[in-house]
Amino acid sequence: MEPIAIISIFVLAVFVGFEVVSKVSSTLHTPLMSGANAIHGVILVGAIIVADHSKTNLELGLSVAAIILATINMVGGFVVTDRMLEMFKPKKGGETK
Repeated sequence: MEPIAIISIFVLAVFVGFEVVSKVSSTLHTPLMSGANAIHGVILVGAIIVADHSKTNLELGLSVAAIILATINMVGGFVVTDRMLEMFKPKKGGETK
């Protein structure tokens, strides 16, 4: 594929993704984040498989970097989802913010 085609697809994907996510109501953001966390888990498993099949030090280093970044992304997604779910819990009596 030509670089112009790849860049065009990327730019279109960014615009479509922005439009789709911006149209989601705030009550649906938590399930959307949960689905994204599941996808990040699959990406992490894929990075581990790639690391297992790496033959050179460069491949191993890149795959370890992918594992680290995927782990940070997935854990961060769960932390954000947990904070979002805290907003929906009923407030305890007497507490004000």
